[in-house]
Amino acid sequence: MSKRAVRRVGAVVLAVNVLLVVAKGLVWWSTGSLAVGSEAVNSLADVGYSVVILAGLYLTTQPPDFGHPHGHERIEPFVSLFIAVGVFAAGAAVLWRATTSVLSGEVAAAGVSPTAVAVLVGTAGAKYGLYRYCMRAADRTLSPALTATALDNRNDILTAAAALVGVLGSGVGLPVLDPIAAGVVSVGILYTGYEIVEDNVDYLVGSAPPDDLRAEIVRRALDHPDVEGAHDVIAHYVGPEIDVSLHIEVEGDRTLFEAHDIETDVVQSIRELDEVDDVFVHVDPKELGEWKVDESVDELVGEDPPAQ
Repeated sequence: MSKRAVRRVGAVVLAVNVLLVVAKGLVWWSTGSLAVGSEAVNSLADVGYSVVILAGLYLTTQPPDFGHPHGHERIEPFVSLFIAVGVFAAGAAVLWRATTSVLSGEVAAAGVSPTAVAVLVGTAGAKYGLYRYCMRAADRTLSPALTATALDNRNDILTAAAALVGVLGSGVGLPVLDPIAAGVVSVGILYTGYEIVEDNVDYLVGSAPPDDLRAEIVRRALDHPDVEGAHDVIAHYVGPEIDVSLHIEVEGDRTLFEAHDIETDVVQSIRELDEVDDVFVHVDPKELGEWKVDESVDELVGEDPPAQ
């Protein structure tokens, strides 16, 4: 996906969320429904983070420069955490309003508003479309910011359904369902914030990637016919991408040119993984006595330790 296409995703999300907040705000003003009001607040928060997403995607898709030789993708986890802060704030505000409404007894039955029902059903449909759209883009670009956006849209489908329950409940003489539904909406909002934080903390603290990806990295190194083994394999997140360093074991009778070619082939093979950014390979000739058993490598590739 091109950089322009990635930015277009952010623009589409922003435009849809602006339309939704206007529609929900008008229905809230005309019906007074707490459930619809909470959805309007949710959409207002969506507009805020959509602006941040659009600006963040613009920055992260800038080409490498002297100050950022690896590009600007590492900004994305910070953008995602900023989104999470806004999501938490919106969820807390909705939960506070729902709770105070129940405790104060300020709930009243109202007729079912076809407009409110229509806007909530339309919201669920729009959010499902945005979820699929953003997730496809995130899968192609491995963008944590787009993944965070997709998760928020997915949960918005459930919160819209909860708000619809509140509207219908109020219309059939159970007005307490309205603030209860608003409370459910707030839980969905807060859970979205939790998911975003959980997904992005690993990018910021340099955690190891999943075992299946680490195993694939090791397998690609061992697939080279001149590589007898590997050890001291370190793979960790630097932003949303992975840096890899490892030692490969080769026979010591290789010429310098041959050793260089082996290293280059291994580096290129591992770099073909979409998640990987940089790869650093150290070649250990057998005669230096640096070959060693690495149990973590053996566990990843499911092999018995080689005889040294």
